[in-house]
Amino acid sequence: LFAYGYWVAAGVVEEKSSRVVEVLLATLRPSHLLRGKILGIGLLGLLQLLLIGLVALFVSNAVGSLEFPTGAIATMGVVLVWFVLGFFFYAGLFAVAGSIVTRQEDLQTTMTPLTILIIASLIIGLSATGDPDSTLAVVASLLPFSSPLVMPTRIVLGDAAPWEVVASLAISVVSTAALIPVATKIYSRALLRPGRVRIRQVLRAGAD
Repeated sequence: LFAYGYWVAAGVVEEKSSRVVEVLLATLRPSHLLRGKILGIGLLGLLQLLLIGLVALFVSNAVGSLEFPTGAIATMGVVLVWFVLGFFFYAGLFAVAGSIVTRQEDLQTTMTPLTILIIASLIIGLSATGDPDSTLAVVASLLPFSSPLVMPTRIVLGDAAPWEVVASLAISVVSTAALIPVATKIYSRALLRPGRVRIRQVLRAGAD
């Protein structure tokens, strides 16, 4: 999630700093440019993860280094589904992080909150392997920013109730659907502004 999200943010900054975005916006709407970037990188990430998983399964079985349970393929499918949900949620946030700065050096600062969220979610996901029914694990598996790293663990261990899985999916989809238009609005308004831009300033300018 972090790697592919960073690709989105870094791509936005590169286009903005090199002024390529001004040429692109002559023929494309900002929303189309952002959606194309997110879909392209998301598809690449999904195919890459799928390829890594399949190669790992094939090689490990061929050399006999690991024994996989019968549900290994299903587990991979669960992880990929939540990767897609998590990527689209975070991609909008990473795009915003890239659109409000002009230099790659400043990108690390704007990405810090997202980095903390992903790392914290990863820690909770790892702890869920030992106690998947803890209150922290259950709540984190329902929240859109942490569910991609926690819910697959609880599903594989058989500790996620069906309603929790459905609720996690619904919350992720609804949250992403609500987030993308806001992220697109900030991205569109900040893209052609020089220097560091404050999100509150961009939103207020649009309201004015």
